[in-house]
Amino acid sequence: MIRGIWDRETVALLLLAAIMPMALTFLWFGGSGAIGRLALALIVAGLWHLIFMLARAQPPSFAGAIAALAVAMLVPEELGMLQLALGISFGSVMAELVFGGWGRNVVNPATVTLAFLGFSFPAAPWPELVLPIAWAAIPAALIGVGFGVMSGRIVGGAVLAGVFALAFGVEPGPVLPAAGVVLVLLVCDPVASAATGGGRWLNGLLYGGLVVLFMLAWKTAAPVQIAVSAALFSSLAAPLLDEAAIGLWLARRRRRHG
Repeated sequence: MIRGIWDRETVALLLLAAIMPMALTFLWFGGSGAIGRLALALIVAGLWHLIFMLARAQPPSFAGAIAALAVAMLVPEELGMLQLALGISFGSVMAELVFGGWGRNVVNPATVTLAFLGFSFPAAPWPELVLPIAWAAIPAALIGVGFGVMSGRIVGGAVLAGVFALAFGVEPGPVLPAAGVVLVLLVCDPVASAATGGGRWLNGLLYGGLVVLFMLAWKTAAPVQIAVSAALFSSLAAPLLDEAAIGLWLARRRRRHG
């Protein structure tokens, strides 16, 4: 990357470019319903970003489109327009904009939106992602890691947790495709994930471990619900994971140098 142009809007555009394989696959198989949900998410998130942009005299941001796409793909089904607009508003404002906008938020706004709607309307069914969307997550992750806007350590940690689970006889079943999609869209968010090298490994391991734990504990839960719940808790734990990684590094340094 050329020195001087690596800012948060460049990162947002590169993230959008990375997830395009998933977005196009989602729109192709989702049809008019997918287009409608994405349009509503873009409009509501865009309006809130415009309001805060004008209030703070900030430049426009493309980050809202990333969260809007994640919400459109993963949001519980059979929700009305008012319910969707309420959830998107809550996630955009309370998880991102009140902290100063994208790049300063603690948790991904799409994660908060999905958790809010899932807890508020528990009877609404979670979507069943078609397998091509899960396959599209692989090139999306590779592009994101190649661009440097997604962490290969987080992806590697999640994969390592899955390998451990398989080694102990845990069958992932339909949870695996949903976990891969959520990993790319929510867990690999460069803002809400761990920032240190060791913390990112722990972040991926924690996400994968929580997916396995929730899958075993919640027999009747939907795969997307399990993956989103794991993403929420792993994001909340990201600062603690960074502290643990720094503490381990300091302990090794003391042993080495006295």
